[in-house]
Amino acid sequence: MIDSHAHLTDRRLSPIVLDVRKGYLESGITTVLDVGCSVSSSLLAKQNAESFSEVYFTAGCHPDDAGSVNATTLLQIKELSAHKKCLAIGEIGLDYHYLNFDKTVQKNAFISQLELAIELQKPVVIHTRDACKDTVDILSTYAPKLKGFIMHCYSESRETAKTLLNLGAYFSFGGVVTFKNAKKDEIIKSIPINRILLETDCPYMAPVPYRGELNKPEYVSLVYDKVKDIYGIDKPTLINRLRENFNNLFM
Repeated sequence: MIDSHAHLTDRRLSPIVLDVRKGYLESGITTVLDVGCSVSSSLLAKQNAESFSEVYFTAGCHPDDAGSVNATTLLQIKELSAHKKCLAIGEIGLDYHYLNFDKTVQKNAFISQLELAIELQKPVVIHTRDACKDTVDILSTYAPKLKGFIMHCYSESRETAKTLLNLGAYFSFGGVVTFKNAKKDEIIKSIPINRILLETDCPYMAPVPYRGELNKPEYVSLVYDKVKDIYGIDKPTLINRLRENFNNLFM
């Protein structure tokens, strides 16, 4: 199995990363994508990728860190992206959920990193929250030039998924699909199985029965269990299909 979006560099996981690694390897996790949210976390993710054979990483600045994106930052991301285990630029995007955000700053940071991804021909990991229209509008311009992109922890509508599919999107789903009040099943069913990946987004959003606890890559197995039932296939078939998807997008 693959955890296609994890944050092993988070302050809650980093001190116990060896124990976390032992747990997910014993659970059958063969690949973890350690996702950068800033230059500093991307650097730490690179160190994890260099230390652990099954770990790969991404480099980029999350919208919460958009104010840090400048020529120097972009150069640092570019340098990180040259590493043989850096698979993508990300996570980048737009997040209008909390107060005191600056739309212009976020959009500029998003666009500049998309342009970098196009220059480098690296796929992109996209975060969007309460910013659907602006995200789709920007992607409508830049997606045709991208090597590929994935909507991390997808939470928008089936209609928006269709629009994004037509732009070439992949979609990643995490522990939320196991929540009783989640309305993800129909959205997932509407997406071709060759366009999905599964994730934990650890240490956030642990699946049932660990909801509210510290999330770990090993819990992605529970997401696989839910999604195999949605598609009506067995788990080995899903595992093989998602390995192909991961390789098609990132390798």
